[in-house]
Amino acid sequence: MFVAASSRCFAELPMEVAMERLVDLQFSTIELMIHDQDGHLKPAEVLADLEDAVQRCRRTHRLSICAISFDTQTDDEKLAVEQFSACCKLAKAMKVVTVTVRSSELGTPFNAEIERLGELVKLAWTEGVRVGLLTEGGRMSQDPDTVRVMCENAKGLGVTLDPSHFIHGPAAGTSFEPLLQSVYHVRLRDSSKEHLQVRVGQGEVEYGRLVNQLERVKYNRALCVDMLPIEGVEQMPELRKLRLLLESLL
Repeated sequence: MFVAASSRCFAELPMEVAMERLVDLQFSTIELMIHDQDGHLKPAEVLADLEDAVQRCRRTHRLSICAISFDTQTDDEKLAVEQFSACCKLAKAMKVVTVTVRSSELGTPFNAEIERLGELVKLAWTEGVRVGLLTEGGRMSQDPDTVRVMCENAKGLGVTLDPSHFIHGPAAGTSFEPLLQSVYHVRLRDSSKEHLQVRVGQGEVEYGRLVNQLERVKYNRALCVDMLPIEGVEQMPELRKLRLLLESLL
């Protein structure tokens, strides 16, 4: 395992400045967020000019990209699939193995979601990329048993584990152990029952226990620090603190 950081830790900064900040914090690997809302690259930009997106990704100040996160806000399902396919091509060009996607909102027919995820997995597979489904409160992936069944039905689908959503939100107190064998990627911050993100050390995430659980299933990929700025709190020291804490456990 190794420690990484998500690019949206500095989503409010231009991409080049954000990368410089992460280098200053001694991160060497990042998860690149290709998001409409908080990404330095947007899915529509990747679809419109793949070569430009590749060149931008290569200007990361010596930071290697360990994973890509895809999130589009378009309601056009065909366009969303085209954008995802372009992001998989970008992942292949950057030698990235895992692309994270979000599940659909609660209330979506289960079979329709399986069909959608299965299509994404097949598209990714043609580029040598695998798909990790983000565990997330307020969406279909908030329930570990549902996610497990999704992975069984959409062959090749794995999990991007975000333990915070099993501490705060509608899935609080639920065990994510049934998902450990399927984990492709991990995102971390400190969280409490009251807040999805709190200052490092003020939450309830058991990092040592999590690392031990992942070691038992031979997980050997990233522990990705994914912290958004907290009002009134300096971002740099918080990121440094969590990086050092995670590295001390490895």
